[in-house]
Amino acid sequence: MKKNVIRIKNVSKKYGDFTAVKDISFDVEESGCYGFLGPNGAGKTTLMNMMYGRARRLPGAGSMDVFGCDPEYDELEIKYLAGVVPQENNLDEELNVIENLKIYSKFYGIPAREAEKIFKSLLGFMELGEKKHVRIRELSGGMKRRLIIARALIHKPRLLILDEPTTGLDPQVRHTIWEKLRQLKNEGTTILLTTHYMEEAFQICDRILIMHKGEKILEGGPKNLLDAHMENFVMEIFDKNCLADSRCVNGLLAGKAVRKDEAGGTIFLYSNELDHLKNISRELKSGSFYLRQTNLEDLFLKITGRDLNEKQ
Repeated sequence: MKKNVIRIKNVSKKYGDFTAVKDISFDVEESGCYGFLGPNGAGKTTLMNMMYGRARRLPGAGSMDVFGCDPEYDELEIKYLAGVVPQENNLDEELNVIENLKIYSKFYGIPAREAEKIFKSLLGFMELGEKKHVRIRELSGGMKRRLIIARALIHKPRLLILDEPTTGLDPQVRHTIWEKLRQLKNEGTTILLTTHYMEEAFQICDRILIMHKGEKILEGGPKNLLDAHMENFVMEIFDKNCLADSRCVNGLLAGKAVRKDEAGGTIFLYSNELDHLKNISRELKSGSFYLRQTNLEDLFLKITGRDLNEKQ
């Protein structure tokens, strides 16, 4: 049975009068991936920063145990056991790939001969072996992100912290990074992840925490949360006026066999019975609707709302 290596209990954080994190608690198992989901401003990055000592929790507001260390007092120890992949690309553009890795290896006191072996292994792992002498400015966005992950792994961390690691990347690169993260989990690395990609969370997270306005809304395994809080199917209808007089829809809504949501000009009809939605589709023109299984994004929008956060 896996043990919990991170324990966060009743932690809060304020910036002036603004509460960024409010009374958050959760545990993270070793060799797993724990994901934080939420709109911009939900408190995800603040919470991650607190876990490796970059931000301080409110005095007396809960406790944090990260591999036996308290970020409040053991910031240096946590930095040695954790590798961090920030949101922004902060590579040195004037240097090449190997030179960027060499600088980081010196931070951790890795001997030059050992470091060379590590560079070769990491660049091979991230499929960058042929780019070792290429300057950073000549790399694609996907290559830079893979290099930042390689750099975070240079000291063989027990904990890997990733803040939106695949934002702005094309699907091929994103899937490559997902596969590498799965490999790292299998090799014993514990991963913390923030992401706006619901599919990313579903693919690689063992547990997720959905945050909104600094508070914990839901926590659990992605599939378990879907099963517990969402219908099985949804139909998106792109013209909200086309069902105004539909007896079929009105009857199903009245009987609570279908749940209706609306955003802009689109209607969302949710049901556990596919046949109900198929019957409705017969009243619609081809191309005016999309029928599919529900996913984590549907759950996210149900929990946090469809309106744009004012900070977005």
